[in-house]
Amino acid sequence: MIAASIIFSAIGGYILGSIPFGLVITKLAGLGDIRKIGSGNIGATNVLRTGRKGLAATTLILDSGKSAVAALIAMYFVSPDIAVISSLIAGTSGVLGHNFPVWLKFKGGKGVAATIGLMLATAYPVGLLVCATWLIVATIFRYSSLAALTALSLSPLYAYYFAEPAHSIAYGLLALLSIVRHRANIKRLVKGEETKIGKKKKSD
Repeated sequence: MIAASIIFSAIGGYILGSIPFGLVITKLAGLGDIRKIGSGNIGATNVLRTGRKGLAATTLILDSGKSAVAALIAMYFVSPDIAVISSLIAGTSGVLGHNFPVWLKFKGGKGVAATIGLMLATAYPVGLLVCATWLIVATIFRYSSLAALTALSLSPLYAYYFAEPAHSIAYGLLALLSIVRHRANIKRLVKGEETKIGKKKKSD
């Protein structure tokens, strides 16, 4: 029964997370395929490059919400004994679904919003600290990628003090995944070629 609950949490989280809201929203708005502009990413940062801040904000909310919803559903519909684990598995699967959606040949986003949504749903003090860290770094340096990498990398430390060991492990793994997904951004940051927030990106 426990194994079945965990499996269903993982599958359900992945399916929910794999909904490409950025792609759907921009197509409905008549902007075409978001994957053909900027970085080719389906996340809110690339949607912002269309100049439509409202669409970017909507994408951000929906992308963060899908992993959060997956985690909350798993938390409340399984045995209390495995609620924490199931919610983390479902939410993490949601992030994986966003990053590697089967509908888009496993080419998705970078999972920053989805990861933060998961943190807000499963350990909101950690999620709030991550959001604050992102905002501070982004305000000072004007690099969205640097802000995301810094905030997510600190999340296991925040979880150590404000959540449970399981949260620290899950957030640490997601932070590593984020670093891998931001390889190109890291190279540009080192070279001083990364695009700052508010400036349009010519190519990836």
